[in-house]
Amino acid sequence: MAVASAAPGSTFCKQLLFSFLVLILLCDGCQKISLQVPSHLQAETLVGKVNLKECLQPASLILSSDPDFRILEDGSIYTTHDLILSSQRKSFSIFLSDSQRQEEKEIEIVLEARGKKVPKKRHAKDTVLKRSKRRWAPIPCSLMENSLGPFPQHVQQVQSDAAQNYTIFYSISGPGVDKEPMNLFFINKDSGDIFCTRSIDREQYDHFPLIAYATTADGYAPEYPLPLLFKVEDDNDNAPYFENKVTIFSVPENCRSGTSVGKVSAIDLDEPDTLHTRLKYKILQQIPDHPKHFSIHPDTGVITTTSPLLDRESCDTYKLIMEVRDMGGQPFGLANTGIITISLEDENDNAPYFTETAYFAEVEENRIDVEILRMAVHDKDLPSTPHSKAVYTILQGNENGNFKISTDPNTNEAVLCVVKPLNYEVNRQVILQIGVLNEAQFSKGPNSQAPTMCTTTVTVKIKDSDEGPECQPPVKVIQSKDGLPAGKELLGYKAFDPETRSSEGLRYKKLGDEDDWFEINEVTGDLKTLKVLDRESKFVKNNEYNVSVVATDADGRSCTGTLVVRLEDDNDHSPQIEKEVTICQHAQDFAVLKPVDPDGPENGPPFEFFLDNSASKLWTIGTKDGKTAILRARQNLDYKFYNVPIQIKDRHGLTAKHMLSVRVCDCTTPSDCTMNRQRESNANVSKVILGRWAILAMVLGSALLLCVLFTCFCVTAKTTVKKCFPDDVAQQNLIVSNTEGPGEEVMKVYLCGQDEEHKHSQDCVRSYNYEGKGSMAGSVGCCSEGQEEEGLEFLDHLEPKFRTLAKTCVKK
Repeated sequence: MAVASAAPGSTFCKQLLFSFLVLILLCDGCQKISLQVPSHLQAETLVGKVNLKECLQPASLILSSDPDFRILEDGSIYTTHDLILSSQRKSFSIFLSDSQRQEEKEIEIVLEARGKKVPKKRHAKDTVLKRSKRRWAPIPCSLMENSLGPFPQHVQQVQSDAAQNYTIFYSISGPGVDKEPMNLFFINKDSGDIFCTRSIDREQYDHFPLIAYATTADGYAPEYPLPLLFKVEDDNDNAPYFENKVTIFSVPENCRSGTSVGKVSAIDLDEPDTLHTRLKYKILQQIPDHPKHFSIHPDTGVITTTSPLLDRESCDTYKLIMEVRDMGGQPFGLANTGIITISLEDENDNAPYFTETAYFAEVEENRIDVEILRMAVHDKDLPSTPHSKAVYTILQGNENGNFKISTDPNTNEAVLCVVKPLNYEVNRQVILQIGVLNEAQFSKGPNSQAPTMCTTTVTVKIKDSDEGPECQPPVKVIQSKDGLPAGKELLGYKAFDPETRSSEGLRYKKLGDEDDWFEINEVTGDLKTLKVLDRESKFVKNNEYNVSVVATDADGRSCTGTLVVRLEDDNDHSPQIEKEVTICQHAQDFAVLKPVDPDGPENGPPFEFFLDNSASKLWTIGTKDGKTAILRARQNLDYKFYNVPIQIKDRHGLTAKHMLSVRVCDCTTPSDCTMNRQRESNANVSKVILGRWAILAMVLGSALLLCVLFTCFCVTAKTTVKKCFPDDVAQQNLIVSNTEGPGEEVMKVYLCGQDEEHKHSQDCVRSYNYEGKGSMAGSVGCCSEGQEEEGLEFLDHLEPKFRTLAKTCVKK
């Protein structure tokens, strides 16, 4: 029984040597294996593959008995050199050994050369149909894309062994036959020869899975449908191309050699992982071409720098014309080109410098906030970036802060201004040293050194102008004695002409003199006192009195100064005390005296205190710290006023006599001072002061009297008035108060005798809550409510006689 065979053809036969079907006829999988192979085998040709794992796993040693064949670990069998097999079979053995388990296996390999068999036609007289053992199997076949023909081109032949007994008709179906692309293949129904009608593009169809059928004339199928796979072999008909025709990369200038710039990639539509798609990259040209700065890895397409001398200021953009070629870069491979643009990123590797080495400017004296000069700089770095923006500094010559320098953001120029007035009479020119740097930190290039700051000089000439008088210094201090009498002269404020440095021709006038102490000499500016100078005046602050003066020249130009008169303290004020004090007998039996001396500390305490002989009989006085005195009575005195003559002397002996009025009271605090004994003996004292407890006692007494009167009246009217109140079960008292007019109480009692219908109002009589029969508390009444809740602060203001009781009730 024959198998399907390939039609003759050099292309097909060559392909058959590299890819063939291995038919394994297995008597015992680990004893004997039969392989059908072509009669001519080239060196390093795969013969077949044996599953060694099923026979012995693991095998530590694999040997072949025939040196014409070698065995790999995966069971693949390869020829070691070219072989031609005779019509007879060729056999050899594979030896497997496991040294650990001490096992060995031997597999016999039988190679059978393929040969043609003449198909037999089915005889008509064979009426009985017999299904023979199926040997119909797929045979691999490949087609070359872009074949030039001639067409139709024979591809393959399929045959069934059933043709020995039957007349067989062949047919095929699938893509390329009855599916797109239609009518690409057809089969000779009698011989089984398959033909291709036109060329094929592998990039469109890389394989065709067909199915072959073998049937008899009456439709009987002695074979199962046979799957056929026609693979389209790749032809190198597509040149590789770059994904982007123009690609842009960037890299910093002055970067090191070997810095990665970017990676290019290309696409090849031919079959992957073949020589047709093995690509190589190459730089054809660099623009500008000198010096060479870039290289490319031929396999990965990564572009790197080859030189550290990339300078953006010399050339900021490079173009690379790239080539990509398949077939591993062989000259016969297909190629394509593309353009790569490489831009250099700026680094601050160039220092700014002034366009001139020296500059000159001039300005009038006393001018401020005026621009006097602009200076330009050059910088090769990228404009309008921190690498080129200038920062200017005045290095020397601006010790007095007369100048200010800044950067014009639009032009990058230095702008020099005068911010503090210059004086021609003091300095007629100023020399400035100006430095410049960039905003960004300097980036050191491979062949450059860190730059020094670029500097230049600016000579500023100061122009003279006719100026008004100058008041220098703005504040002048003069000394004067305290108590200086009127009519005395003092040195005044002096202004001067800045050009002549003289005060001639100037006129002076007062602007401020709060207490009008002085008059000013119009010509000399000196002062004359109009009053006695008093350091203790309210217009003197910190021993100083201020006078504002204005000086005017002949042209009316003026300046203003302040004259400070500093007064030296004089001991011209004696110590002073309050004229009246109070001694509360119940609190403390003495008075504290605190003298005040308007003079300064040098003419003040410590003080000395003295009593006249007449006063020392009743009083004593003493001091501890020299600042206060203690006046104490020698015995208990009557509550009245006493006149006590006292003398007080300061540290320098200045003495003052005072008549002190001492009030002796029956009080705890001076604000509650009362003179009860004096009231009893003196009828002129008419003012009576009632404390809160006295008022409370009077109110309670009045209320109690009213309750008694009301109770008596109700008992008298009991026989004539109907009882309207319920029994006082709780033994409470009902009290009607708030008398509003004569006869009102009678009217209310009368209404109690009326029935419910004639009552005028429901609120005439109100019953109290029942507290319980026989309550020990009884009816407390209105006066017992709220007193406990109120504070006891009122006890601080009781009459003197209640003070002793209050002290025992309240804890201070």
